[in-house]
Formats: sequence, C-alpha cells, structure tokens
Amino acid sequence: MTDPLAEVVTLLQPMPTFSKVVSGAGRWCASRAEAGQPFYCVVLEGSLRLSVNGGEPHILQADDFVLVPRVFNFAMSSVDPPDDDEFPNLAPTALPDGSFRFGDASVAPEAQWLAGLCAFGSADAALLVSLLPELVLVRGDSRLATLVKLLRDELRAQRPAREVVLARLLEVLFIEALRSTQTGASPGLVRGLADARLALAIRYMHESPEKPWTVAQLAKAAALSRSSFFERFSRAVGIAPMEYLLSWRMAIAKSLLRRNEVGVATIAARVGYRSASAFSVAFTRHVGVAPTRYAQDAADAVAG
Repeated sequence: MTDPLAEVVTLLQPMPTFSKVVSGAGRWCASRAEAGQPFYCVVLEGSLRLSVNGGEPHILQADDFVLVPRVFNFAMSSVDPPDDDEFPNLAPTALPDGSFRFGDASVAPEAQWLAGLCAFGSADAALLVSLLPELVLVRGDSRLATLVKLLRDELRAQRPAREVVLARLLEVLFIEALRSTQTGASPGLVRGLADARLALAIRYMHESPEKPWTVAQLAKAAALSRSSFFERFSRAVGIAPMEYLLSWRMAIAKSLLRRNEVGVATIAARVGYRSASAFSVAFTRHVGVAPTRYAQDAADAVAG
C-alpha cells in the first residue's frame, strides 16, 4: 500500500543548504532569526538547551535529534544559561578544525552538536509542511545520528553525484525522524498516521486519489461512523477529510504540471476529475492560476 509519509517527503524535495559542527564550553547563549527554513540538529556529545520558535526550552543530550520543518527563530545555550545581561549574544569563534565554538575556546567542549538548515524544492512546500509536526524531537536514536553523520561527511566531500546523494540522505533522515515520533506529534499527517483507523483512510486517499471518495466511504474504510470519522480526522490531521484530499490532489497535479510530461486531461483523470474543464476550474480556484499557465510559469522559471 502507498506510504503517505514517504510521498510527502519526496514531494518536498529537501536539500541541505548549510551545516556546521558547533561546540560549547562554560556558560554561553546564542540566538538566530531565520526565514521559515527547515532546521535540524543532532547532539554529538554532552548536553545543551534549545528553544525553537518561542517555545519551551528542551534539554538535549547525546544522540538527541531535533527537526523543525519551519524555523523562524531559535535560541541555544549551556544547560546552565547565563543571565541576559551577564554575557552578550556573541557569534561563535571559528576553530582551526573548521568547527565553531560558543563560550570558552581555550578548554575542552562540554557539548558538541551538528546543526543545519535546508531548503524545500517543491512549490507546494507551505502546503506539505502544514501536514507535518511543528517540531520533532527524537531521543537517543543511533540510526538518526548515523544518518546525520553521513550527511555531514557528504557535505564536506566533493564526490561524484554529491547533490543526488545529499537529497536522498535528507529524505531518509526526514522520514526516519517523522516516523519515530508519531504518537506525540502535533496535528498533521504524522499524527493521523499514528491512528490505525485514520491511517487506512489516509493511505486509500494517497493510493487512489483518482477515486470519487466521499466522507462516508472513507469512514467505512476506517470502520467508524461518518460523524466520528470526520471529528477524529479533523482533530488529528488539523483539517477536514475532503480538504485534505483536495490539497493532496492539487499537490500531485502541481508536481505533474511542473514535470510537463503529460497533458492536462491526463492529469485531471489522475487526480479524480472527469474532465479537463472541471479540473481546470478547481485548480484555478485552489491555486489562483489556470493549469496551463502554471505549467508555463514553471517551465519559464526552469529556463531562467
């Protein structure tokens, strides 16, 4: 059966843009503002405090992994942070080995971590990210730590097919992180998939988006009453079932239009519309431009 989580991550097209090894010693603090990019961090040794997007701070320890699909600001510090007026929020010191240090650069580090930012290649990133948890925290997972170390090594090297390997590693990293934290996730796709009954309905929608699904049919697939299914789905995923289905169909349509391999009529059938005209009306209402215009704009952007 289709794996919705893998499909969403694949459509996102994650690509690392920045990664560095950082360490801290003594009492230190640092903060940064970002433009809603995906952020990840894995603690290699020691422990530190991390707060993301103004949320409550987390104490991270070795092999803990954090993934934030959209980060606008984050603050890091030693476990015992300095007072606000005790130390200025300074930039890290560059060390001879290419890493960076917060705090005292003359002593052995008390914490070391790998932090990175990445970008999503998909034009539907905002939609797809809305289906993911706001923050993923996985504790003590050596598989994730190994994946991040592989990612770091590939970033530093200049091997053939480097960009392809980086993209695949990041996809696997995202999937591993997301499937490791299903039960505690905020509303979204991951939380929906953690509910065995809802997961069946979600997989049916992903496996056969061309079918004329109704709430009643999806509720039957989930072995729930129509009202129970609607309420349970909306609470777990954060949007109503038909809204999710429409969003998923349009994400597929956009991907097919950008690839420009099949015509509008074929795409319409692929995402559940009986005619190209009906699809065009729905697509234009949802996206703001007609399918042919969207495809042309995508082609023009690629051409430069």
